[in-house]
Amino acid sequence: MTEIAALTTVIGVVGGLAAIIFGYATYKRNQKTDDSNEGKETGTLFTEIGYIKSGIDDIKRKQDKQDERLLRISERLTAVEASSKQAHKRLDRLEHQNYSGE
Repeated sequence: MTEIAALTTVIGVVGGLAAIIFGYATYKRNQKTDDSNEGKETGTLFTEIGYIKSGIDDIKRKQDKQDERLLRISERLTAVEASSKQAHKRLDRLEHQNYSGE
């Protein structure tokens, strides 16, 4: 019976060590997979941030163009208003001459 007990003890110890070794190997494999997945997620996140940054830069360029266009339109409007004011003065003089001369 002592041989069976010793054999059982040896099998138990070997089984325990095998479980520890397989558990550690599985942990390492899963850690590599987790690191790989985390790297992919981080890469995807950086790519998406890059797309967002690019979109914001495009919007800024378009806004700058719109600002320049609005400034040119404002300048033209000012010139038209001044011209209109002069035209009204001339019309008023003509009306005044027509009413005075009649």
